[in-house]
Amino acid sequence: VILIKKFRSVLLVFAGILMFSSYKILTGNKEAEDEDLSNNQVVKLAQKIAQSTDSYDGDRFFTTVDGVQRATPLFLVLLCVELSDLLFAVDSIPAVFGVTEDPFLVFTSNIFAIAGLRALYQILSKAVSQLEYLDTAVAVVLGFIGVKMVGEVVGYELPEEASLAIVLGILGVGVGASVLNNRKKEAEEAANSDESGGD
Repeated sequence: VILIKKFRSVLLVFAGILMFSSYKILTGNKEAEDEDLSNNQVVKLAQKIAQSTDSYDGDRFFTTVDGVQRATPLFLVLLCVELSDLLFAVDSIPAVFGVTEDPFLVFTSNIFAIAGLRALYQILSKAVSQLEYLDTAVAVVLGFIGVKMVGEVVGYELPEEASLAIVLGILGVGVGASVLNNRKKEAEEAANSDESGGD
């Protein structure tokens, strides 16, 4: 917060991170869940940090191979989870600065976000799978906050209340469009099943 107040141009770095994240979400491959995780950047980084074997050794994080202690894939999983938390924090800090620069709010919101992320993972994962347009709405929010930060650097300030209203509006539209789309699909499936039942 002190760095941002002294060097407003730091906001441009944060804005760049957010706009890049927005771009990646909007242009990302929806079928990426089926990709080979050995090509994942987080997995590659974890493998560089910890020399690992290709096989598990029960529930152990480390095993000995030819007299050398090596990490098991289970340790790589733990490392990937922790690195993902770190990447999430890097992405969420700029987003908070896009709304407020109050040090207390910035600190507490990020602590609660990181602490609650794992606890809410199942709910969030289900929500994303059922709400088709939620990820697009999140990407638009990230892009909006990035543009807002650029505006702040050049002297255009948007009030916090207006920023929050726009963010909530975008997320509301994404959730609403997803719910309507789900209802439409359910109605079509019901109509198709009625037609096939009538035949």
